[in-house]
Amino acid sequence: MGNPTIGVVGATGAVGTITLELLADRGYERVRAFASSRSAGSQLPYGSGSILVEEATPDSLGAGDIDLFLFSVGTSASREFVPVASGAGAMCIDKSSAYRLVDGYPLVVPEVNAGRAVESLERDRIVANPNCCTIPLTCVLSPLHAEAGLKRVHVATYQSVSGAGAQRMQALAAEAPADHDLAMDWSWEGDDSDEESKLRAETQKIMELPDLPISATCVRVPVLVGHSEAIWAEFERPLGPEEAAEILRAAPSVQVLDLPEFPTPKDAAGGDDVLVGRIRRDTAAENGLALFLSNDNLRKGAALNAIQIAELMLAGVASPS
Repeated sequence: MGNPTIGVVGATGAVGTITLELLADRGYERVRAFASSRSAGSQLPYGSGSILVEEATPDSLGAGDIDLFLFSVGTSASREFVPVASGAGAMCIDKSSAYRLVDGYPLVVPEVNAGRAVESLERDRIVANPNCCTIPLTCVLSPLHAEAGLKRVHVATYQSVSGAGAQRMQALAAEAPADHDLAMDWSWEGDDSDEESKLRAETQKIMELPDLPISATCVRVPVLVGHSEAIWAEFERPLGPEEAAEILRAAPSVQVLDLPEFPTPKDAAGGDDVLVGRIRRDTAAENGLALFLSNDNLRKGAALNAIQIAELMLAGVASPS
């Protein structure tokens, strides 16, 4: 599809604004922005000009005049709006948790399972965009698994406040600590937070390893942009740090840093690669490796990954099998 009309729903949010920026950088000309009634009628920057914000309603999203939607809204809004847009014939990439773990809906990281996005064209054209920590984690684990076979994974995440939205970013930037309780971003499912459960289940689904043991601890940290993850992975066969580094150097969307350099949110912010470093043996596990990564959670962790999915779907429409 050479010149698609693309709708960005949730365009005024932290991820929505990055989505518009990336679409403009990629040269898309027919883009429309949608948000709540509070923002409707305002203008947002788009390339060298601006774009009018329209109100997101079932009528506006279901009019049938948009080829593809990128949804950056909450779960309840996605459950209301995505079926309407899909029913009107649009391809839909949803960044909420509404469809991620629902059977029949592909959950896609293009570097890992690109074919799942194209398969959706044969059904309802709805694809789920994974959690902002699942995306970089699978970008790193997938090529290592292909070479040595994963046995189990432990991961601790250090997630910036941008993952909780634009208002939390503004509060932190204004140094208003009372406005951001870092312990209250997630709900609890027994001993795990919902964020920890999502990270585990989404990784298993994307990598098609439903029985892979994954233990996760997720925390919010007072950083504006950039999520980091400490990873301990155990493999079926020995995999040394040097071999792992070479595998990751050849992996798409991954940049390996050698000491004295190592990944930080500051270095990751504004970039599109997953930065990986501190690759070393895990002496507490047989065939174990320890790694550390940082990633811009608003770009590859959300907006960019969704656009990459969109481009796979658009190419699939242009070149049907």
